[in-house]
Amino acid sequence: MKPILFAAAVGLLATLVGTPLAIRALRARGLGQLIREDIGHMHGEKRGTPTMGGIVILSGIAVGYLASHTVARFSRSGILVLGAMAAMGLVGLADDYIKIRHQRSLGLNKTAKAAGQALVAVGFAVAARSWVGAPTELSFVRQTALDLGIVFVLWGILVFAAATNGVNLTDGLDGLAAGSGAMVFAAYVVIAFWQFRHLCPGTGGGCYQGIRDPLDLAIVAAASLGACAGFLWWNAAPAKIFMGDTGSLAIGAGIAALAMLTATQLLLVVLGGLFVLETTSVIIQVAAFHGLHRRVFRMAPLHHHFELAGWPEFTVIVRFWIIAGLCAALGIGLFYAEFLARGGVG
Repeated sequence: MKPILFAAAVGLLATLVGTPLAIRALRARGLGQLIREDIGHMHGEKRGTPTMGGIVILSGIAVGYLASHTVARFSRSGILVLGAMAAMGLVGLADDYIKIRHQRSLGLNKTAKAAGQALVAVGFAVAARSWVGAPTELSFVRQTALDLGIVFVLWGILVFAAATNGVNLTDGLDGLAAGSGAMVFAAYVVIAFWQFRHLCPGTGGGCYQGIRDPLDLAIVAAASLGACAGFLWWNAAPAKIFMGDTGSLAIGAGIAALAMLTATQLLLVVLGGLFVLETTSVIIQVAAFHGLHRRVFRMAPLHHHFELAGWPEFTVIVRFWIIAGLCAALGIGLFYAEFLARGGVG
């Protein structure tokens, strides 16, 4: 338990202290946020706020993880999750840089961005199978009898695309993605640590088989929780810095990687329920507009719909945080209920 708490504390302190330094450095280089034209009337005052803050989050996670290993051992699983987050963060960094360089609200084109995300997902899935030896069965709160085999790689692309785009779409209001992401990481601290405490080589009962390095996964999740919380101190409304795609894609990759390595892939739909709602609102809006030539929401993603309905920004943020927290709590509840149903003892 000590390395988990240490990772969270160091990750928190690293971003609390490092974010103001990043704000000054980014502002000095003119690396400020651009605002979409269709929401300029709502968030025009945010134009120029330093962005690419995801660099600070990734740095905080790395520092927290490395510091905790003065009292813990490194594992392939933990390193793989960090690698996936860093690689996906680079895709987001390229997107952010192009936006600023060309002074437009769109960065990488859809094909290039999707290709970058898919490349990271494929690399992760292949390494998870061949280097880590992670379970390749389809899973909800533990492995099922359906072994995906080579399809595990395609499944990895889908899980990563859903998680990264979900967090990216949610990152539209001050602190919304950072706060919601922190709650999902907190849930994975509980899940991975529980698996560590109830890991067994046999079959039956409530124990878990085939989960690789669950303690180190809990440490990664704790470092991510701490880094997101520390960044949120400066990212909360009114935000002094934005995470940009650098941060949102990295957070999504971390969540996806933890889901796949803890064999809770489908449970992620519940744990990240807010991200699912935001993504679904965009899908519905696009489908309705192209199919019925009408809009279901005033604007998508969903948080903008409520802003246009007259809710103050901070009200939307807090209420969406509540939804995110309830989803994370429900996911943990389902995880524990399944453990008890199999005859586990807490």
